[in-house]
Amino acid sequence: MTREISDSEAARHREKMVNRKSVQDAEVAEKTIEKGLLMVNTGPGKGKSTAAFGLALRMLGTGRRVGIVQFIKGAWSTGEQQALTIFGDRVEWRTMGEGFTWDTQDLKRDVAAATKAWDEAKMLMTDETIGLLVLDELNIALRYDYLDLTEVVATLQSRRPDLHIIVTGRNAKPPLIEAADMVTEMTLVKHHFKAGVKAQSGIEY
Repeated sequence: MTREISDSEAARHREKMVNRKSVQDAEVAEKTIEKGLLMVNTGPGKGKSTAAFGLALRMLGTGRRVGIVQFIKGAWSTGEQQALTIFGDRVEWRTMGEGFTWDTQDLKRDVAAATKAWDEAKMLMTDETIGLLVLDELNIALRYDYLDLTEVVATLQSRRPDLHIIVTGRNAKPPLIEAADMVTEMTLVKHHFKAGVKAQSGIEY
């Protein structure tokens, strides 16, 4: 049932929104810089990679190409990968990991895989047709010292001016957070895994 709104309440609301729009428009007009952004999705909550793939879809919607490098996740099929294959050569997808470190139990293999993935990421950075590069779970590789943090951050900072990069994974290192233009912390409030619900197709992968 729709509640009754008086003429005076509607008038107050209109005046409030006119003032709000004026402030908002002035704030937007002040922002004049256009640049490639370094973005980080981190934190213990679910949705870091999912949000990054959503951004990839948005970039594809503008007609630009996207590069995706997965650092840790193994070569299993995922829903987002299957969906993005629809875009053909507009998406460069590289799954370079061999699974989580507790799966491989081999430090040398993990370091080698991360190094190979990082080399692939650096190559994609030089492709001027790519508007957005997703470095999925790079934070995990940095957390376990598979890669040199200083070199990674320096390379990300020296990317070409118009390239957007988004890094995902828990426990983002402070130097990366400092270098980033935007950092989003995904907060865990409640997760069905704790109630015994397994990872499900279309939700977790």
